[in-house]
Amino acid sequence: LKGQLEQEGIEVESLVQELMALEIEVPSWALGTGGTRFGRFPIGGEPANLFQKIEDVALLKKLTASVSSISLHIPWDIPKDPKAILDLLHEHGLRIDSVNSNTFQDYGDPSASYKFGSLCHTDAGVRRKAIDHNIEVIRYGEALNARILTVWLSDGSDFPGQHHFRRAYSRTLDSLSLIYEQLPSHWDMLVEYKPYEPHFYSMVIPDWGTSLALCQGLGNNAKVLVDLGHHLPNTNIEQIVARLMLFGRLGGFHFNGSMYGDDDLTTGSIKPYQLFLIFQELNDGMKDSSIAPVIPAWMIDASHNIKDPLEDLMQSCMNIRTAYAKALLVNRGRLHQAQEANDVVMAEEIMQKAFQCDVRPLVKEAMIRKGGSVDPIAAYRNFEVRKKLIGSRGEGSVATGL
Repeated sequence: LKGQLEQEGIEVESLVQELMALEIEVPSWALGTGGTRFGRFPIGGEPANLFQKIEDVALLKKLTASVSSISLHIPWDIPKDPKAILDLLHEHGLRIDSVNSNTFQDYGDPSASYKFGSLCHTDAGVRRKAIDHNIEVIRYGEALNARILTVWLSDGSDFPGQHHFRRAYSRTLDSLSLIYEQLPSHWDMLVEYKPYEPHFYSMVIPDWGTSLALCQGLGNNAKVLVDLGHHLPNTNIEQIVARLMLFGRLGGFHFNGSMYGDDDLTTGSIKPYQLFLIFQELNDGMKDSSIAPVIPAWMIDASHNIKDPLEDLMQSCMNIRTAYAKALLVNRGRLHQAQEANDVVMAEEIMQKAFQCDVRPLVKEAMIRKGGSVDPIAAYRNFEVRKKLIGSRGEGSVATGL
């Protein structure tokens, strides 16, 4: 492959270095088996607390050489002993990058329910509870040296007439503003969007345009988070990514795979070409000096209903790196020439040539150089790591909050 690429004028060593530099964040909630409203099927050996979750992420880092940080969900992962957590993170060369708030479940004061919304609620007391929770999440994050607050709202309505759309939006903006005021100056607030679920008539933040408008109303450190599963079928996600980069508001990703909706499947398992196209736009934008520098947060967000969570996360890490490697092969100079000349066929041929290249040797080379395994899943199974985890933690242990 190296000989083939160098014949085409591609510097292979630089590609390997770029692949080595790609670091992915793993969410704490993805370390246990997921489930649906019909049921959950635990496999045993799942982490029962934050310390065990860090140990699992450390194993992922060792095998894939792709993982660098962990995303926490509060109150599922309240750090009761921040110093001990920081010590364990340091031991494994990991960090907490982002903290996620949770206003889609009721906990605490039962009289202040999120049943009819949180930051958009008509009741000022419920809004205050949701605001205070987000500020509390920031404080937890500060204790762990995090740098990102991620906000996803389940707020919405199920029937026509239930919400006054403009007032619901205005209350949400006002609430987010109070949270943003408490954000440390070096932090980012990522505002996520979703077209439907858990409400099916309207969502307060249903699309990237609404999220962008909210971020513009908050300040420069508010940016849009793109979850690959949070789009209606056939949405052109790569165009959304390109626009957000142009506006300087692309904050990060929740990588996963989608067949019908928010399926939270393995990244790249359903639409690998779309994942490649997204990375092509990312690569083009990150190397475009005419726009503000963009360094998105690369996060996985998945639910492993029938897979071993660690194996699924390994697959996602590999697929993300593979899509990125293919995007790096795109001859951007020739592509821009074809675009300016309206040469549709040549532009598509350039994209297809990069996508169809078997880049696995590049990906494996990057992993080996960083100390990872050439085949993480095989190594995981050959050394019976899962069996050891089950034996040490017990069949009945489950992930906190799942």
